[in-house]
Amino acid sequence: MIEALHSIGMTDGMITSSAITIILCIVGIVAGRNLQMVPSGFQNFAEWAIGSLYNFFEGIMGSACRRYFPLIATLFIYIMLANYSGLLPGSGHIAGLAPPTASINCTMAMAIIVFVMIQVAGIRSHHGLRYYKHWFQPFAFIFPLMILEDLVKPISLTLRLYGNIYGEETVVSSFFDLVPIGLPVIMQFLSVLLGLIQALVFSLLAAIYIKEALPEEEEHL
Repeated sequence: MIEALHSIGMTDGMITSSAITIILCIVGIVAGRNLQMVPSGFQNFAEWAIGSLYNFFEGIMGSACRRYFPLIATLFIYIMLANYSGLLPGSGHIAGLAPPTASINCTMAMAIIVFVMIQVAGIRSHHGLRYYKHWFQPFAFIFPLMILEDLVKPISLTLRLYGNIYGEETVVSSFFDLVPIGLPVIMQFLSVLLGLIQALVFSLLAAIYIKEALPEEEEHL
């Protein structure tokens, strides 16, 4: 099976990413099936988790969070699981199992999605291309710098996540080779925290960038 997927050009990271996507879809279907007015069991946990996440990002984006929360929350959950897939035994060594976020292609794809959403949010909220007036403010001659600032955002998102996860995977793998007992376990616990932080940082920056594209009056509607 894995060999067949490799033969059509899928890397180990892509296979793991596909598995994570399928798992998230199944979890979403299970959590949303037979909804009850008084939640219990898994529905209760899912509502608490999503509600807590929503409250956090609402404090950053204001009322605009309602429109963009599905994207931000999906990025956070996906990145966190992708990061944690690197903690599974044999990750990076077993065919078909590798953390997707340790590949620059994966982080670049998510950064491009965020960049496109920034443009969509800006154009929609400013009713057209008037959004790009900010390139000429406060002075027209800084136009090249303002464009560069916008283009740096996806590059920054790409390299920050990729660099941290790839570096962490390399360090932990080196420790396992040098000291197979004891110290690598401590590094694994630190990796749990790092995986959460990197998912939060990426989604937090995405939320901030989208908010910056909105006019102030929309932020407080």
